[in-house]
Amino acid sequence: MALQTGKTPDTAEVAERMAILDILNLHSRGLDRLDEATIRAAYWPDAQVDYGRFKGEARVFANLIIGVLGGQYALTRHALSNTLVTFEGNFAYSETCVHAGHLLQGGGEELLFYGRYLDRLEKRTGHWKIVYRQVVMDWSKRYSVRDERDGDAFGALAKSGHYNNDPLYPFLANKHGSTPQ
Repeated sequence: MALQTGKTPDTAEVAERMAILDILNLHSRGLDRLDEATIRAAYWPDAQVDYGRFKGEARVFANLIIGVLGGQYALTRHALSNTLVTFEGNFAYSETCVHAGHLLQGGGEELLFYGRYLDRLEKRTGHWKIVYRQVVMDWSKRYSVRDERDGDAFGALAKSGHYNNDPLYPFLANKHGSTPQ
């Protein structure tokens, strides 16, 4: 599984990489919007995860994490970067850096998590999905914040929310219609 550093990929490999990046980003959207169906869509039904305290079936994790994140945090934001992917037939192995911000309930503190996702993905019936994920922690920190979501500078902006309370879902539902007023 050695990387071929600097090798120009052909268009088929670029397409495979884009499909994998879409799955990884979809998973993060599901976490941030507390959307269990979206999280599940990133995994094959037989997938396993290692999230530290939870090790087991990804479908069970998808159900549990909604309550955990929703109970402890007002909002989360998972940003992915530095994804490296290697291929072995219908399997792909990726390492992705994750920077996850967690705004605690009440908005007075933020927990920042820096880590990596180690994913084994499998291509079945023309689709890539995660078959195994391990989360690796690099470090984290917590600090007090001054919540300015409703302040003068940002008060008029649309605000994030969970599931259907987020502007994303009406936006996607109206994607072929007119611009909302």
